Amino acid sequence: MVLEACFNLFFFEEEMNIYVGNLAYKMSEQELRAAFEAFGEVTSARFVVDRETGRSKGFGFVDMPNQEEAEAAINGLNGTELNGRTVTVNEARPREERPRNNFRK
Repeated sequence: MVLEACFNLFFFEEEMNIYVGNLAYKMSEQELRAAFEAFGEVTSARFVVDRETGRSKGFGFVDMPNQEEAEAAINGLNGTELNGRTVTVNEARPREERPRNNFRK
């Protein structure tokens, strides 16, 4: 029984990638991390930024290693206000492959 629990812990526990939308542009990654750390361990918290301006696009991702803590964070933060904005929080979906435009023909 103990061996099975250890096996599951090491081989099936996956880090949850969480999408956070409608973030305030002035919010820092430290503030985002702190909001999620209230629910458990956070591996990383990052914003998606515009390549040309370096400005936040208003959404980001948080990685949490514990599934239960991540689900508690999603349930606890979705629809709440962070820095004056009502945020959308849910499990991130895998990025879809988009066709590349070949401008050089």
